Amino acid sequence: MTTATPSAPTNKLGFTKQDYVGSKSTLCAGCGHDSITAQIINAAFESNIEGHRVTKYSGIGCSSKTPAYFINQGWGFNSVHGRMPSIATGASLANRQLINIGVSGDGDSMSIGMGQFVHAVRRNIPMIYIIEDNGVYGLTKGQFSATADKGSFLKTGAKNELPPIDPCTLAIELGCGFVARCFSGNPKQMNTILKAAFAYEGTVVLDIISPCVTFNNHDASTRSYKHVKDHDFPLHDLGFIQYSEVEDVDIAAGETEVVTFPDGSKVAIKAIHEHYDPTDRFGAMKAIHESMEKGEFLTGLLYINPIQPPLPQVLNLVDEPLASLGEDMLKPSAAELDKIMQSLM
Repeated sequence: MTTATPSAPTNKLGFTKQDYVGSKSTLCAGCGHDSITAQIINAAFESNIEGHRVTKYSGIGCSSKTPAYFINQGWGFNSVHGRMPSIATGASLANRQLINIGVSGDGDSMSIGMGQFVHAVRRNIPMIYIIEDNGVYGLTKGQFSATADKGSFLKTGAKNELPPIDPCTLAIELGCGFVARCFSGNPKQMNTILKAAFAYEGTVVLDIISPCVTFNNHDASTRSYKHVKDHDFPLHDLGFIQYSEVEDVDIAAGETEVVTFPDGSKVAIKAIHEHYDPTDRFGAMKAIHESMEKGEFLTGLLYINPIQPPLPQVLNLVDEPLASLGEDMLKPSAAELDKIMQSLM
């Protein structure tokens, strides 16, 4: 007598979690980036994401290898160093039905690509912008990156004397409507924030502290697993409720704050840090700066503005992807242009 092998669980689209897996990772064993990949897979599966609509973008660096490791049904574009946001901007405007995921690193985004990062954020292009932040240049043998903490040491004994650039305060200053920081060693927090990110319409900046096990995981580093774990200061307990599940969920009152997205999805936020308000832009920046002064890594949903319109909406683009419009629509005649102008007057 044979026993039937139980089938793998499926989501509402009929996909198993394996359908969201990509190629086998070639990163160093224990790399925090692989933990991030695992939670992208979990969040996409649980959020019922259509893999064929996903477009994955990257630049150059260890982080930029990771899009190959998740959602093999999706599309991918590996750009030149620091230029990923330009590619994502063009693709998101040509086809607003895409689900855009950009994976970058602290060097790719905060050094050579900072100009690109700044304009992608201020334009509010619809993209989950993940910064896998380890404070070093892993592909070039572990030199300090622009996000390295002042006073941190390399394995060689060299000390960083320069102040760090903080991606989260920069993003908030630029008007980003969804800014969060996570630790790759906290999968539950990452999973919740990623599911909320999939439901958000606009730019999501997610800075994930992801220790480099090869070059930056020693006792004198402020980005080692032990140091980050000891200094991780979560702001709140988070819960994400998709729009399709809202009617079945009873959100407790009291100290839990609920932020509703335009599609009806909700983020339930229970404060741990005293009376933290994630909708207070200036309060968020103040809290981040205060935590940096204490040597803490403030993690969680740092700031959210759920009603900020994304770039395709600001430009009043048609719902039909520009990529599929015919030449008659993209290059209307003079008479048609005159009609359009008359309708706008």
